[in-house]
Amino acid sequence: MATLQEQYDDAMFDFTTGEYDSAIARFKAILVEEPDHWDAQLALGMAYYRKGDYATAIAEGHKAEKLRPNEQLVHTNLSLFYMKAGDKKTAEHHGLQARIASWKGNMAAPGPAPTADPDLQMAQPPPQNVKLPTKFPDMPWKKKPPVGGGTASGSK
Repeated sequence: MATLQEQYDDAMFDFTTGEYDSAIARFKAILVEEPDHWDAQLALGMAYYRKGDYATAIAEGHKAEKLRPNEQLVHTNLSLFYMKAGDKKTAEHHGLQARIASWKGNMAAPGPAPTADPDLQMAQPPPQNVKLPTKFPDMPWKKKPPVGGGTASGSK
């Protein structure tokens, strides 16, 4: 007997190859064995969406929402499902819920993130005491052309 992860991998393979009926059957088998398998529940809704069965996709999406009510991906999917089903108002509601969930997910104060790898650190400002050279090298491309000098193209 395959593990739940192997079953889920097989179901996702079927999903990505367009075998939605097979994927739906596999996701349902996973959910019979473990009803709280959130990834399978979420993917089941998306498989129904890809088949064009928006009403069932919405129902499965709400089951995933009950498992994780503040998950951004759940509300993003529900927004997509409702939009395709023609319910723009509910789609916008779930779109807003997805945005709020994304804000809730990142409640850390903005600022520099600590990095463990010194090669990935941001550049530090240069030291304050920088000695400038007293004489810069010649830059012939900045010299002005001679005034009144004859040019080959300008005279006959």
